Amino acid sequence: MISGHPSVLSTRMCVVMCPDWPVVAWGVPLDEPAAVFVANRVVASTPRARMDGVAVGQRRRDAQGRCPDLAILEQDTDREGRLFEPVAAALTDLTPRVEVSGPGLVGFPTRGPSRFFGGDQALGAKVRDTLVPVLAGRGQLFVGMADGLFAARLAARAASEISGLSEDEPAPVIVAPGESAGFLSGFGVDALAMPDLGGVLLRLGLGTLGRFAELSANDVVDRFGAEGLIAHRLARGVDQYPPSLRRPAADLAVTWWFDPPAARIDPCAFAAKALADELNRSLEEQGLACVRVAIEAETEKGQEFTRLWRHEGTLSAAALAERARWQLDGWLHQARLVRARDRRDPDDGVGSAIARLSLIPDEVVPATGRQLGFWGGRAERADDISRTVARIQGVLGAESVRVPEWSGGRGPEEQIRLVLAAGVDLGERRQGTDPHHITQPWPGRIPPPAPAEIGSESSEVELLDENGEEVGVSGRGEMFVPPAWLVTSGTEQQVIRWAGPWPVDERWWDPGAHRRRARLQVVLTDGTAHLLMIEHRRWSIEATY
Repeated sequence: MISGHPSVLSTRMCVVMCPDWPVVAWGVPLDEPAAVFVANRVVASTPRARMDGVAVGQRRRDAQGRCPDLAILEQDTDREGRLFEPVAAALTDLTPRVEVSGPGLVGFPTRGPSRFFGGDQALGAKVRDTLVPVLAGRGQLFVGMADGLFAARLAARAASEISGLSEDEPAPVIVAPGESAGFLSGFGVDALAMPDLGGVLLRLGLGTLGRFAELSANDVVDRFGAEGLIAHRLARGVDQYPPSLRRPAADLAVTWWFDPPAARIDPCAFAAKALADELNRSLEEQGLACVRVAIEAETEKGQEFTRLWRHEGTLSAAALAERARWQLDGWLHQARLVRARDRRDPDDGVGSAIARLSLIPDEVVPATGRQLGFWGGRAERADDISRTVARIQGVLGAESVRVPEWSGGRGPEEQIRLVLAAGVDLGERRQGTDPHHITQPWPGRIPPPAPAEIGSESSEVELLDENGEEVGVSGRGEMFVPPAWLVTSGTEQQVIRWAGPWPVDERWWDPGAHRRRARLQVVLTDGTAHLLMIEHRRWSIEATY
């Protein structure tokens, strides 16, 4: 059983949340309907889109049905991280211990700043007054204070829910010291962001954090193990890790010197990946894992910058490299903007190139271990792939390597999308690599197996019947005569088997984006198989099996 008052076991934190940041980073005005999607689900939207019924977690098809004029945006975490740096930098005027958890989410301990500015209420108002000019009307921000980072985040979320559809900035939600457990008790267990554990708790009738917190810690550990203990601590308003964390030795810091100094993000990203791998190996050798890292950089003019990045769990090598890349890109971007705005001379003492990069594990915890593969080694193959990708990115750029992921869609080109390798952990299983995570019905979808090669839709062909007449598909999706011949580039081949058609009538509610087409599978005499598509009475080869 964990003893002690929750406020003693928790650090009082202030959290600033910008939930619309993925949209803000794209520069979309908030009075226009737009949403950012990941795996065909909404992760952020503008207030105008929410007024039309678009909500986080909604499927793309449902969101477009509620808001036909919705602008579809893909998440770009590099852009979000780069453009969030001015927000985090503005908070350093209030406290040096600014911790960035991710683009749009930043926090800091309040003990010193709260005393300096005259209490939590005054500090919350000061934070809002400091950041509102930085956002310049591009998005809303919400401030929450409580004992513990988890409770402070939910306080900020409560502030956003209080705001609703109002464009006015709401007052900070401040939970009194020692009251975090009571504040959390009304939240559902889905706030833990642990879907598997949350599902079990719901089936057991423990639907709120308050009900879960009433259980004995020993019983929770017996039933749910280490993950359950972490969730139980959070539900009780206690930090995931105690404040008295083990401080790492100074020799755990890793450093990279650039010769010559790097003014572009590509060599910086390569160095960040190498340092992240080195730091991760050093921590694993000592049985440690990093939960907060300090990223330090020094310019060729001797200027030094430092930023803290925190992770809800532990920072893997890929996560360390990703956050270092975001931070460096943000600093370099800001330096270019300052030079362009102030028209400064290159020799005025303001550095714009990185001469030194250091990663310092600011807080560490005992590592819980990692499940190895059947033959004893999990990491060799994944690490080799990660190093190869990092080398290619260092030469060709951070956006040069992409990996495939399954996404919802009807045609083969829509069912697979390419995402930046820099934004995923190549050594871990991802939902997007499993086609079974697509649960939408997608009527009119082409049945498996998937084609081996996706062709160009512009390569028009002719599909003829036995009499040499063009084969068409009716408005009801019916084909009245079977296909007999396929003519491609003047070459005529006989169709020996065929299947379909699969008609599709997409976005019928939007005249500008409405598409009506049908697909047909054919096998030719030479043994090749193609996926044909007809649109506007013209056939084309969409893919080849």
